[in-house]
Amino acid sequence: MTEPTVLQLGLDTFGDVTLDPDTGERVPYPQVIRNLVAEAELADRVGVDAIGIGEHHRDDFAVSAPEMVLAAIAARTERILLGTAVTVLSSDDPVRVYERFATLDAVSGGRAEITLGRGSFTESFPLFGFDMADYERLFAEKLDLWSALQGEGTVSWSNGTLRAPLREAHVFPRTERGHIPTWIGVGGSPESVVRAARYGFPLMLAIIGGDPARFAPYADLYRRALTELEQPSLPLGVHSPGFVADTDEEARELLYPHFKANRDRIGAERGWGPVTREQYDAEVEQGSLYVGSPETVARKIAATARALGIQRFDLKYSNGSMPHPLLLRSIELYGTAVVPRVRELLAEAPVSA
Repeated sequence: MTEPTVLQLGLDTFGDVTLDPDTGERVPYPQVIRNLVAEAELADRVGVDAIGIGEHHRDDFAVSAPEMVLAAIAARTERILLGTAVTVLSSDDPVRVYERFATLDAVSGGRAEITLGRGSFTESFPLFGFDMADYERLFAEKLDLWSALQGEGTVSWSNGTLRAPLREAHVFPRTERGHIPTWIGVGGSPESVVRAARYGFPLMLAIIGGDPARFAPYADLYRRALTELEQPSLPLGVHSPGFVADTDEEARELLYPHFKANRDRIGAERGWGPVTREQYDAEVEQGSLYVGSPETVARKIAATARALGIQRFDLKYSNGSMPHPLLLRSIELYGTAVVPRVRELLAEAPVSA
């Protein structure tokens, strides 16, 4: 994957289970998925560069098989890149994942990409019979095999103990490009940053809290590692949550109850205290919540792009139970107003890697 010359601006979703705005009841999983396809269709029409869908195996997210949803989106879109946010490679088989995404690449006319990660949620490990004691080793071994599959030639691989070796194997279908564009999703581990550079994969930083500029050392580490490992210059991206409305006040007020419910639910599982309105407002003003009018969100994205020297920004637009009509409006504003405004701002003061 070569480094893009213009900042790519995408959208991510986990397929969060939303509320019906009329009844206040949870929307059934099948309808959430159909709504997600409609959201991606709109993103394609309004000029968004990419859509990423997360993989989860829990009751608050509807999508457990992103590539299936992406295939449906492929049939109803023309230009948008189709990827994941993320694929939990540790609890899947790299060969099967490669075959599925090569198939997606075929039906989409070469628009498939993938972001691989270890997964911040771990429900898939016991569900598929994996031992959490092998959490680190599973990802390390399977990423090594995934790297061996790139190039799509004859594969012999025996670098692991948790997966059977391959001897002169062939994987089908082959793609027209000869590989699947692959990002590595990282939440803040220096070892993971260096590993992405070692394998020659672009890096996607998941920045979900605090000042984005505090991730500058990770961006610098990645670029140094690429140089020291004699790898070419590769794209660096950021994934962060947000919501766009017509005004700053409207955006903040609409998002807050859904943000709080989502954060408090996950926080209770992880030992975090309930989020306060003061914390929320601080995260919007100085942290990694991209919330506000198109101008406000565009300026914040441009500032992050300059601070970290990135080539891709993906806004995680789904926010817990936030209803589908509000998500559609946010997508519309992102594509029609935020994306062009970010590019105007960066043309005035370009990103320097």
